[in-house]
Amino acid sequence: MSETATTAEGEAGAIGPGRLVLVVGPSGAGKDTLLRLAQAACADDPSVVFPRRIVTRASSPDEDNIAISPDEFDRARDHGDFAVHWDAHGHSYALPREINDHIRAGRTAVANVSRTVIGALRQTYANVVVVAITAPPEVLAQRLAARARQSDGNIAERLTRSIDDATAQADVTILNAGRAEDHSRELVRVIRNEGRRE
Repeated sequence: MSETATTAEGEAGAIGPGRLVLVVGPSGAGKDTLLRLAQAACADDPSVVFPRRIVTRASSPDEDNIAISPDEFDRARDHGDFAVHWDAHGHSYALPREINDHIRAGRTAVANVSRTVIGALRQTYANVVVVAITAPPEVLAQRLAARARQSDGNIAERLTRSIDDATAQADVTILNAGRAEDHSRELVRVIRNEGRRE
């Protein structure tokens, strides 16, 4: 498996003053579930946006991605339609270039990304917050087995995968092993820059 990331061409300096909240974590950690709950909690807040990822595979009921073909993805990438794009697990992923407009307008953009793009995004955007969502290995294994998505590949490989990259260090870690509603409130506090309750 290969993962590569490329940010949009032509972006000079750090984009701000808004915030980019990056949600990362292993498959089965519950990122999409917590993001969906956080998006519902922030639905009446125009200062928070949840851009939809563009992905070269079909969406599942738990995801709100825009599914496009590899050829369409390549054309959009070559046209400069993406703020960032990366390849992982045999698929291509991207965030739309429109997030730059939101961040320049002072809004907070929240997105699920690969850990491999964090370093590039920290260089491109002025205010990046990385939220790692994780769960105990046995919980991850149960969730992946229950999801049984063909594109997940070998579950054991997904669980043992690690990236040794200092730039991928999370600013906040959420252990998503209890009630999703409780953990989504933790995520909302980070999104709203309210700090965490001990």
